[in-house]
Amino acid sequence: MQFHFANVLVFSVLAVAFVAVMLLLGKLVRPHNPEALKLTTYECGEPPTGTAWMNFNIRFYLVALIFVIFDVEVAFVYPVATVYRDWVLNGMGGYAFAELAIFLGILFVGLVYVWAKGDLAWIKKVPAVATPADTTRIREAA
Repeated sequence: MQFHFANVLVFSVLAVAFVAVMLLLGKLVRPHNPEALKLTTYECGEPPTGTAWMNFNIRFYLVALIFVIFDVEVAFVYPVATVYRDWVLNGMGGYAFAELAIFLGILFVGLVYVWAKGDLAWIKKVPAVATPADTTRIREAA
């Protein structure tokens, strides 16, 4: 039984030694010459404008998530399209077509919902909220 514990101890020591050697080699091999230009924000070869810590509008994230959802749609539809001929030959063409139509229908309903909600517009119009002072001025003007 002590032999099994010795195996665990030997492998643990080897794992710690391996990590220590990799960290040491990494420190020795990697370049380290910081300059002011290298420490600036990189924007695809363009001169940086502003800091890297700026807030983005939430619409960018929403559009990216919607893109990912519909990109995953292609990942699910492509395998069905590649084997559709085999399914038709086996007599399951109608079933496969109906299954694919339901899947695309659900995604289409999601697209219509996102579109109707206005999440695909870059400039989203926010309805103005009337304050009590505004309603008082409207009553006085009438």
